[in-house]
Amino acid sequence: MISEPPNAADAPDADPVADRAPSINSMRAHVAELVERKRAAAAGPDPAATERQHARGKQTAHERIEALFDPGSFVEIEGLRTHQATGFGMDRKHPPGDGVVTGWGTVEGRRVFAYAHDFRIFGGSLGEAHAHKIHKVMDLAVAAGAPLVSLNDGAGARIQEGVTALAGYGGIFRRNTRASGVIPQISVMLGPCAGGAAYSPALTDFVFMVRGSAQMFITGPEVVTAVTGENISMEGLGGADVHAQTSGVAHFLYDDEASCLHDVRFLLSLLPSNNHEQPPVIASTDPADRRSESLYDLVPTDSNRPYDMRAVIEEIVDDGVLFEVNEHWAANIVCALARLNGRVVGIVANQPSVLAGVLDIEASEKAARFVQLCDAFNIPIVTLVDVPGFLPGVAQEHEGIIRHGAKLLYAYCNATVARISVVLRKAYGGAYIVMDSRSIGADLALAWPTNEIAVMGAEGAANVIFRREIAAADDPDAARLQKIKEYRTELIHPYYAAERGLVDDVIDPADTRPALIAALAMLTTKHADLPMRKHGNPPQ
Repeated sequence: MISEPPNAADAPDADPVADRAPSINSMRAHVAELVERKRAAAAGPDPAATERQHARGKQTAHERIEALFDPGSFVEIEGLRTHQATGFGMDRKHPPGDGVVTGWGTVEGRRVFAYAHDFRIFGGSLGEAHAHKIHKVMDLAVAAGAPLVSLNDGAGARIQEGVTALAGYGGIFRRNTRASGVIPQISVMLGPCAGGAAYSPALTDFVFMVRGSAQMFITGPEVVTAVTGENISMEGLGGADVHAQTSGVAHFLYDDEASCLHDVRFLLSLLPSNNHEQPPVIASTDPADRRSESLYDLVPTDSNRPYDMRAVIEEIVDDGVLFEVNEHWAANIVCALARLNGRVVGIVANQPSVLAGVLDIEASEKAARFVQLCDAFNIPIVTLVDVPGFLPGVAQEHEGIIRHGAKLLYAYCNATVARISVVLRKAYGGAYIVMDSRSIGADLALAWPTNEIAVMGAEGAANVIFRREIAAADDPDAARLQKIKEYRTELIHPYYAAERGLVDDVIDPADTRPALIAALAMLTTKHADLPMRKHGNPPQ
């Protein structure tokens, strides 16, 4: 260290080091100011606002970011940006960050981008600067090929900024659409999301919602009452339970933010960073050749008796762990992510314990979107089949079961990932075809020795084919039973499809896990090309 002369005025020439000393001190002052500005930005505009957020059972934007990302990994960008609006008193308030935190970090060591609304600032509403920050982080996520997580807690468009706020939403929607199928997009609903703002989560791959604090709707309760005369609360109109059970908008439902963000991290561990990568593979301690003789008792041989398909899935997958999507909506079909020998698979399965596992409008839509998601992100699909057909009824026909069922058919036919189907028991009519049969492109079709693959069940078929003979018989009931037995023996025995090459193998149920693992290993290098086209035109 060089000291300044005792009397600088007596020095023949000015000391250059001494001349720089004020600059060194000034730099420290600038850094101190920077640190204070960033501290104040993270703290928020007012301690009372933070207290109000906590009193609602909600975390601040920065607290949520800390819970989502690996400790110390988050890098914030544009944290000091402010709005430039001047009307309606906006010129008197310029809080740093403008109500949204943006940046990137790591989740279990893998890069992830995120933005989080800060409800303490303008209610988390979106203005021009706020929108540009979100646009920036969305563009970076696509450029880097990494997932994007949005932590939503905002009051919609900022009224004081008018149409520029609406244009900001348009930019978000356009980016959501362009990123679809390119990087995983996850929306986490932790507060209100009203009006046009609700369309961004609807465009993403997954929606998480927290009970009691998250609501989503296009028009609020007051507008609904004014227009239709219906009286309803915010929670009743667009609460988490409504969207998880009735509308199907929410894929996952939670009681608190901590468990919600924990599962967001878990979901990210099952997904690739982008559509050019494979899902992460982990070492499995669950033996690949493990037999599951408990399946003999889990699935009744009587095709009319119900059972819980989840128990079957848990017995087959690694360590019994599955992450179910839309668990509370269209429960007659199960869609879940799991692992087989450490590799991620998507599972689509009929649920005999709900509506006998039939396919209806909602089940078809749910499964179709899940199949598309798996195909977009290179996740092999395992289909477990036990389906009596499509749900009959006037309402289903009038509401478009034809076009909705065709969505699932289209999704399977369009998928190029590895596809394996297993028929456990019944598989009747068009529903058999739609549930990834060999005829629509399944790479391998397996079946248990309890399988019944046919146009319809033996009872219905006998009533149609032998209607006149049964009616003319001295004992119609006995004749009906005899004809049912004949039809079953001739056309629905377990090896009928295998003898005609429509099933690749009839397997011991206890060997389902090792059979699937071996088949998926064989298909690891599968490559399939679709015809050249701009895009398909799936059923509406």
